[in-house]
Amino acid sequence: MDHLHAYWRMEYVTQEKSPGDRRPFVDLPRMDDDKTTLIISRERHSFILMNRYPYNAGHLLILPYREVPDLEDLTAEERACFTDTTIKAKRILTAALKPDGFNIGINLGEAAGAGIPKHLHQHVVPRWTGDTNFMPVLGSTRVLPQSLEAMWTHLRSVCEKLD
Repeated sequence: MDHLHAYWRMEYVTQEKSPGDRRPFVDLPRMDDDKTTLIISRERHSFILMNRYPYNAGHLLILPYREVPDLEDLTAEERACFTDTTIKAKRILTAALKPDGFNIGINLGEAAGAGIPKHLHQHVVPRWTGDTNFMPVLGSTRVLPQSLEAMWTHLRSVCEKLD
């Protein structure tokens, strides 16, 4: 029997699910270490962050710096930056990973699946033809071919070339 190991998932499984005082999307950009925080790019009103618990290799998040729960709470300038930053994330993933398509979306509210519902964030997930298989369906497991650190280095390098 073959064994798959995803040691990094234990951090996700054992973490407190809804701590009221947790504000990672506010705290991460305040840190001065983009590699540790997995920030790919910083724009004027929003930033691109690798998802620490990805659905697929290269799964990125787009976040405004300001903590708001809904698109309606962004100013016109913040909304424009949020959209432009989403397009930039898609361009980075296209150049770096050459996916066949993308899932791009926002979960608004806890009932819709927002893990941190008080801070708006958009998912940009690269997809490849045939990338769904029995693992997520039967084993509730995803197989990621590269570590988060190696993926960060690759995506950051592509981002710098595109700027």
